[in-house]
Amino acid sequence: MSEAGPTEWGTAPGVGPWPGDLPSPHLEDARYDPDLLRDGDTRNVVDAYRYWTREAIIADIDTRRHPLHVAIENFGNDANIGAVVRTANAFAVDTVHIVGRRRWNRRGAMVTDRYQRLAHHDTTADLLRFAADAGLTVVAVDNVPGAVPLEHTALPRDCLLVFGQEGPGITDDVRLGASATVSIAQFGSTRSMNAAVAAGIAMHAWIARHADLGRAW
Repeated sequence: MSEAGPTEWGTAPGVGPWPGDLPSPHLEDARYDPDLLRDGDTRNVVDAYRYWTREAIIADIDTRRHPLHVAIENFGNDANIGAVVRTANAFAVDTVHIVGRRRWNRRGAMVTDRYQRLAHHDTTADLLRFAADAGLTVVAVDNVPGAVPLEHTALPRDCLLVFGQEGPGITDDVRLGASATVSIAQFGSTRSMNAAVAAGIAMHAWIARHADLGRAW
């Protein structure tokens, strides 16, 4: 098996069946899935997790998760949630919180929702109560009057980043309940950027400040 690294980007994604006889450690190691060893592993996972069971992958990610939470208000069935989940998985975010409607388009998650912790809250008030009980500092992300530049903001380590629904942005409840609202610098003609893109930028700002980059794949 190849060394740990990003998923291969060849014409045939993934790896085929384990070549040759299986070494005894793999036969005895519960992390490995016998079906994947036999048939190959074409899942969208880093090479270090090739042939592992889903449960084993989740357990290992749980040892790597960061004290960063993200939330998106889903009152209009926001299609960006899947992309937010995919990015949160890439950064080993603790939990993605979805506020409002339970239904959302999972296609953008590219199956990463199977490995990422998800939580649902009926209302923004429920989300804010969770954050207070968990000791998380709530930071809203939106280009609104009074927001401070993300580029000049030291995001707290125990943090909940909240993103609004595509279009309307954050609600007044989030704005009033957040410790701060940050904006992302823009230089073009558009009033706002895609919510999933903004979430990725904000998450990476946290990663750049707090993550142990030596543990990245």
